Amino acid sequence: MPASITTWLQHFHGPVAYIVCGALVFGEAAVLLGFVIPGETAALIGGFLASQHHVNLLGMIVVVVACAIVGDSTGYEVGKYLGPWLLQHRPLRDHAGVRRGTALIARYGGPAVFLGRWIALARALIPGLTGMSGMRYRTFLFFNALGGIAWGTTFVLIGYGAGNSYAAVAKTIGVYSLIIVAVLVVAVAAFLVIRRRREHRRWGPQAEGSAEAEGNPGPGAVSAGVSGGQGDALHHRGGPPGRGAADDPGGRADDGDPSARDGRLQGSGGDQPVV
Repeated sequence: MPASITTWLQHFHGPVAYIVCGALVFGEAAVLLGFVIPGETAALIGGFLASQHHVNLLGMIVVVVACAIVGDSTGYEVGKYLGPWLLQHRPLRDHAGVRRGTALIARYGGPAVFLGRWIALARALIPGLTGMSGMRYRTFLFFNALGGIAWGTTFVLIGYGAGNSYAAVAKTIGVYSLIIVAVLVVAVAAFLVIRRRREHRRWGPQAEGSAEAEGNPGPGAVSAGVSGGQGDALHHRGGPPGRGAADDPGGRADDGDPSARDGRLQGSGGDQPVV
């Protein structure tokens, strides 16, 4: 940000300071104002104004965070509907930052929205590129809000702690941002590796046992299958050998005698002739 603008901003008090700092943060991604005035500088100045008791510190943090989230959401919608047209015109046509931002989204997906928050040019481009990518807004909003809260709070507090030295901090803030991004990438990678190992320890033995059970049934399953087969065969044959009426109260002793069967038919049929 030009020195004249930063000097001009130092003299604001109260509501005007909130509006100006919030508008600069909002416009960074919403209208690509970040190509001219980085939003992080506005956040630092907001912290500086709080250190000079021109504004309330908590109030400035809320304003910066809210404007960062709403601004990026606006940039998402602009990219969703106007992105292809914007990429064909300057300043975005053939811009190296567009290619790097697109590669970042393709590689990390939603977390790229959070990581891009800490890189000045990416912070202005990634919301619009995410809208063009087709990412669901719910996913975008989650990482947008997470990044907006972390980023806005961090830079306002840095400006507040630096006080009158905030200008020197602003000159080297790019280096600090890269360090923060590197730490975040390492932390996310470590988390993913640890979670994958825990899932493997938890589900690996069970998956292997299931595969063995499906491919090689145990002795109990084989015995049950044999017993079941024998039972079916006995059922079709009318029971085990040597079983008679005494053993089967529901059965009839004369089932094998044709004359007895004919007699039953006569008894049950009354006067009907027997053929």
